[in-house]
This record gives sequence, C-alpha cells and structure tokens, in this order.
Amino acid sequence: MATKQIYRSARGKEVDMMKLVKQNEMTVAVGNAGVNARGDKLGPDGQIIKTREEILSEKLVSVSAPVIEEPAPVVQSAPAKKDIKNQDPEGNE
Repeated sequence: MATKQIYRSARGKEVDMMKLVKQNEMTVAVGNAGVNARGDKLGPDGQIIKTREEILSEKLVSVSAPVIEEPAPVVQSAPAKKDIKNQDPEGNE
C-alpha cells in the first residue's frame, strides 16, 4: 500500500483514499455481513470475534490441504431388453 491514491472530487477537493480507509478501519460495515471495514468478524455487540488474519489463515489451511475422497465404484446394469415381437410398426405395444 505504498501507492498514494489521491483523487480530486467533482468540487475540486483532494481526497486521500488510503487515509480515509485507515480512519474508518474499525467502523462496522453496512449490511448483514457482520464485519467491520477491515474484514474482522464481529459479534452482536460489535466486538471482534475473529480478526481478518485468523479468517485468512483458516482459508489458506483448508485450501492447501484438500481432502481426497475415493470415488464410489460404478456398477453398470445390463440394459432392459424389449420384446420386439409384440410391438406394431408405429411403436405401440
């Protein structure tokens, strides 16, 4: 995050986006996601339950160690034989 992200608003004011993100890092996000702006999981009182780093490390562990399941054996049954003698040319039985 070494890059400066300074933008000019429609009114001509300069807005430093990185400064704005840092100022509002602990603000609860709008919606029902239950996280703050940083990505920490929040409890009902707005207290941090899991930090962003803990959540990311759990995801990395689950991605790096996939569970390989053996496929179930395939059982093929013989196709049902139709009695052709009793059918008429239109296919009616």
